[in-house]
Amino acid sequence: MIKGALFVATLAVLPLLGLPHWVLNMLVFVLMFAALASAWNLVGGLTGYPSLGHAAFFGMGAYAFALLLHRQAELTEGWQPFAWLPAIGVGVALIGVPIAAIAMRTRADVFAIVTITLLFVVQTLAFNLHGLTGGAQGLSFPVAPFPADTFERPFYYVLLALLVLAMLLTYGTLHSKIGLALATVRGDEDKARGLGIPVAGAKVLAFAVSVGLTAMVGAVWAYYQVGIIYPQFAVDPLITIAVVLMTFLGGRGTLWGPVLGAVLLEGGQQYLAYELGAGQFYLIAYAMIFLLVMLALPRGILPSLAGRLR
Repeated sequence: MIKGALFVATLAVLPLLGLPHWVLNMLVFVLMFAALASAWNLVGGLTGYPSLGHAAFFGMGAYAFALLLHRQAELTEGWQPFAWLPAIGVGVALIGVPIAAIAMRTRADVFAIVTITLLFVVQTLAFNLHGLTGGAQGLSFPVAPFPADTFERPFYYVLLALLVLAMLLTYGTLHSKIGLALATVRGDEDKARGLGIPVAGAKVLAFAVSVGLTAMVGAVWAYYQVGIIYPQFAVDPLITIAVVLMTFLGGRGTLWGPVLGAVLLEGGQQYLAYELGAGQFYLIAYAMIFLLVMLALPRGILPSLAGRLR
């Protein structure tokens, strides 16, 4: 707990050090992906179900937030819209319950296919429901009325709070009966069911909490987009790919692994984007890193290092 408190305190102080805007923007996205990876870890890491559809719930959160603000002419209070985040998270979590109840009847590769199919269904709906999402023209809403000199700070602190929430939920799960149930699901689901462990309920609960957190992060991302969001960015398969890779890189099923993976990958990608331009060359780097992780550190950085130290 001391290590966690020092980690949060350090991150809380960073925006107050007079860092350039591009550095703060980079840190905002690092925190965003750290929170997303920690949320995905509840399903893909602790439960062992490789969801490839979390970007769909990220997009649901983004569009829910944008629709709440769409009909307003302007905002007079920048912090007030953040009050919608819990409602969005709970709403999307409830949507995730029946989806999980159906999708989690499958396992492994089939589950991955089902969830990525859901992602493309939601993306297609976002492009074609023009009256609701604005389609390819995008959905506009009032810009956050924060001062230009400190525009990034509110989003930074809200994302930090969501990251802390995701990590606390992960920590609590790892040290609870639900976490033990999820560990047995990951190890041998059939044997766990035979022993009377409530497998279905534990899986659905983990999925619902995971997608609820993901939706809240998506809502913050939408608010950060200066007044307009587009389907190709709100429901982007690359978000899922990045989150999965970050979790695998740091170590899935661990508390700090997703955070470490997000810092290394998103921090590196954002830095290279500022230095070399916003090209797509980082996708090649993603593929190379994924191959190296699978070959050299198949369990991720933290579990592999811990095993070698032991």
